[in-house]
Amino acid sequence: MPVHPRRPGSLTGTRERIVTLLRRSRLTAKEIAARLGLTHNAVRGHLAALEREGLVREGGLQRSASRPAVVYELVPGAEAVFSKAYIPFVAHLVRVLQERLPSGELDEVMHTVGRRLAAEWPRLRGDLPQRVEAASVLLEELGALNEVDRLDGGFVIRGYGCLLAEAVHGRPEVCRAMESVLGELLEAPVRECCERGERPRCCFEIAGGDAGGRATPDGPMK
Repeated sequence: MPVHPRRPGSLTGTRERIVTLLRRSRLTAKEIAARLGLTHNAVRGHLAALEREGLVREGGLQRSASRPAVVYELVPGAEAVFSKAYIPFVAHLVRVLQERLPSGELDEVMHTVGRRLAAEWPRLRGDLPQRVEAASVLLEELGALNEVDRLDGGFVIRGYGCLLAEAVHGRPEVCRAMESVLGELLEAPVRECCERGERPRCCFEIAGGDAGGRATPDGPMK
């Protein structure tokens, strides 16, 4: 399964400097300590934290006269976390697709994107309530603060913002992608009910199924 580094919104100070060094080349903890004027133990602590964040990993051993030293490197895909080009690129891509494709065809494109994105995560386990809670946690990890409520025998996940606000710009088609992501992961019918005003907010209704089993994902709820 591909590694998904977390977006380092609070990456500052020493950890930011360490990542900047590792973006240039693979280094040992001793080499990093020497370049930053820190102790070896201090650097090891920061590296351990960056490993937990999914930004840094051990990349092999460096031979030396005494004993081999672990070399650290950025995880594959970490560079994308630091890029500021993705949001404007996606926003313009969606606009162009909206101009070129009929609405129904664009909807299907976004559903396909969502299904392929969902394939990168493992299926959620447990009954429907447990899967909904797990989906809520996943959205939180992606940066979407949210809460889960019961609704008409099913559930609704309400966000306090929008994960794709800069790409949505009032276009419901983008929300269809996340609708499909949740539908695939939950294995239950999901319908987006997002707010797309000045302050967009995610919202997804999940149809209730057999409490002990799994609902069949027949696409968006009607």
